Amino acid sequence: MAAQRGNNSAKAKKFDGPETSAYDDLEGFGVAVVREDGKWKVTPLSPRALGSLSVAETELREMRSSGAIFGLLDVDDEFFVVLRPAPSGTRLLVSDATAAIDYDIAADVLDALNIEIPDIDPDELDDIEPWEEGDLSLLADLGLPEPVLGIIVAETDLYPDEQLGSIAQRLGFSDELSTVLDKLPR
Repeated sequence: MAAQRGNNSAKAKKFDGPETSAYDDLEGFGVAVVREDGKWKVTPLSPRALGSLSVAETELREMRSSGAIFGLLDVDDEFFVVLRPAPSGTRLLVSDATAAIDYDIAADVLDALNIEIPDIDPDELDDIEPWEEGDLSLLADLGLPEPVLGIIVAETDLYPDEQLGSIAQRLGFSDELSTVLDKLPR
């Protein structure tokens, strides 16, 4: 996000492949959120999910549930990704498309959405207003309408964890999210 980017923009997060341990350097968190039998359950994803869309998708797909399941990723306190695997393909939202210049997972999201990585000089990123790409309606059936999610994403002066906290509060799982986040090493 533009408000936070000054802190981390010098650290490129492009990596050679999924085997690299550099993913461990990413800050933030990833969680799986499940709505089953009228109750929310939040569980942490592995730290590797922050650096790889395929890892995040695989971890979510391996969580068998008859209810709705989606993932929330706060990547390096710079941007967030919401992903919701479905039989017809994963629905995706990245809060800052310009993050694809520095982060593999953001580039993977844009690639999955068939959107080209923005042609922006990395030195000019701090001057560019971020924009989202993806499906703003991916949580509408759970109670978060597209216009409301659009407002949350547009709040670029908030950190990604605060934006994800707003999503959790609107959907009714903020206590469950807080409990999991309190247990994560940070």
